[in-house]
Amino acid sequence: MTPEGQWKRLYPVRFRHLKEENSFKRWDFIDFKYIRPPRDNRRESCRVFEDSIVIGKRLAPSKRAAFLNPLVLPSVKAAEERGDSLALIRPIEPRFSYKLKSSSDLKEERDSYKLAASQGSLLDDDLAVLEPTPYEFKFRFKDAHALHEYTNGDWEAHAMYYNERKRGRTVQETLDWMDHRFNDDYPKRGMLFAVGNLAKRPQTWQLLGVLRVDENLQGAFAL
Repeated sequence: MTPEGQWKRLYPVRFRHLKEENSFKRWDFIDFKYIRPPRDNRRESCRVFEDSIVIGKRLAPSKRAAFLNPLVLPSVKAAEERGDSLALIRPIEPRFSYKLKSSSDLKEERDSYKLAASQGSLLDDDLAVLEPTPYEFKFRFKDAHALHEYTNGDWEAHAMYYNERKRGRTVQETLDWMDHRFNDDYPKRGMLFAVGNLAKRPQTWQLLGVLRVDENLQGAFAL
C-alpha cells in the first residue's frame, strides 16, 4: 500500500535471500524499482528488483487505523465491481479453524515449493526444502454481501505456529493459543483481512493477510 492508498502486489520477493538492508517487515514503507510483469494483467502487480529495495520509516501503531480504515471495502464483491484485485475487508463474525493436513496434501505442498524454487531466475534452495505447516488454517466470515470460507494464505500465521512451537509449547498448546488469538483477541480489538484474486482465475479470491487494526481511530497494533 502506497502512502496515497494505492495497492502494490510485489513479487517475486524471496525474503530468505534479501540482504539485511533490503529485508523489510510488515508496516515498513519501502522504495523499489520494478517492471510490469508480462503475464499478469492485474494493475497492482509489480515485478520487483530485490536489490533495489530501500527501507524507509515504519508506520507507527497509533497511525495504522487512520491510514487503513478509510480504504476498507464492504465486501469482496465491491472490490470486483471496482476492478480491484486486492482489497481490505473488515470481516463480520470471523471464525478461525484448523485441520490436520493429509500426507498427500503435505507431499503436494512440498512438491509445489520445489517446483517454484526451480522456476526462479536462481534456484532457491531454502524454498525447495521448506517444510509446510502440518495444519491448514481457515477463516469463515461474512462481509456485506456474502458468507466466505478462505484458507489463510498469510505466511505470518504459519510463522506464528512454528515460533510458538520453538518457544516450547506443545502442538495443542500452540493451536489453542492461535485459536484464542484469532477467535477472541483480534475480533474484540479489531481486525482486517487483506484479500486478493488469482491472475489466471480472477473470479477466485483468497485470504492473503490478517491485520490487527482497531476499528476506531485510537490506534492499531501489529500482528
